[in-house]
Amino acid sequence: MTYSLPAIIGRTLVGSALVGTAMFAGNVYAQSTATIKVASYFAEDHPQNVAIREKFKPYVESHSDMQVKIYPNSSLGDERQYTNGVRTGSIEMAIAGMGLQTAKPQIGFPEWPFLFEDYDQAQSMLNGPVGEKIDPYFRELGVEPLAWTANGFRVFSSKEKIDSMDDFDGFKLRMPNLELYVEVGQALGANVQTMGMSEVYPALEQGVIDGQDNPLATLYRSGWYEVQNNVLESRHMFSPNVYLMNQQFYDNLSDSEQDVIQEASRQSMEMEWNLMRESASDIKDKLEKAGLEVTEPSQALHDEMVKAVQPIYDDFYSQYDWAEDMVNMVREGS
Repeated sequence: MTYSLPAIIGRTLVGSALVGTAMFAGNVYAQSTATIKVASYFAEDHPQNVAIREKFKPYVESHSDMQVKIYPNSSLGDERQYTNGVRTGSIEMAIAGMGLQTAKPQIGFPEWPFLFEDYDQAQSMLNGPVGEKIDPYFRELGVEPLAWTANGFRVFSSKEKIDSMDDFDGFKLRMPNLELYVEVGQALGANVQTMGMSEVYPALEQGVIDGQDNPLATLYRSGWYEVQNNVLESRHMFSPNVYLMNQQFYDNLSDSEQDVIQEASRQSMEMEWNLMRESASDIKDKLEKAGLEVTEPSQALHDEMVKAVQPIYDDFYSQYDWAEDMVNMVREGS
């Protein structure tokens, strides 16, 4: 049998289309049966991993063909490494802090000192108007923000009690290697030293640093209370986390699969915030039973700390045309 040139071209085009369709279908199938690796630096029993394990994972696996595998305790690298992994696609998802503020300063806004007053305000603002303003900046960096969660209000742990601003003078304070944190510590008068989470325990134990700042849950579940004597509930910064998913992975999911991811994230987020609220007093009791003295700053000390960090706000207002409006949005609650 012979064919004319138009017929040959037609058959070729149809064949190519079928091959292309088969390849596309194969990609969709591979995506829909993927294993979602979820990385974090949190301990297995931290509310972040508890919520992912008890809400996100079972919902995804019962409503789709995807599987979820959780990697706690920096097992896929430190926060910078696994966040970059999500951006490049080697890791599908992470519970990330605000480290990407180095690329987009708006991302660091929720951590500005003394910005939020309590968990209710932080949750409603981050999963509301503040998140809506910041989420597009994550997408510009190749990640999809799924939900905002709570690491908690940061406190200072120390060997010697902090009673006044004078106690920060020469105090060797560990802070994350982020400019904002360093500026906050220095504004209070501390000698700031940056290091990764895995380095904190031996540094405290050996006296390389005098103390550190983190939420109570992190302090307790990382075991640092074993080499500290005091906690000042300064609540000087709020540390949020955000569920980040590789943008290409997310975009390649079907609409129904994206709905599953969104609902699983929402349920996990709600559980995590509630666990953080419920665990605060319990963790304080455990720290006190372990021999630590947990104190609230006096009103005078609180006011002095707020005053000390005001120049940071002044700098932000001069640098960023969006800064003052964002602060006002939080303080006015709209």
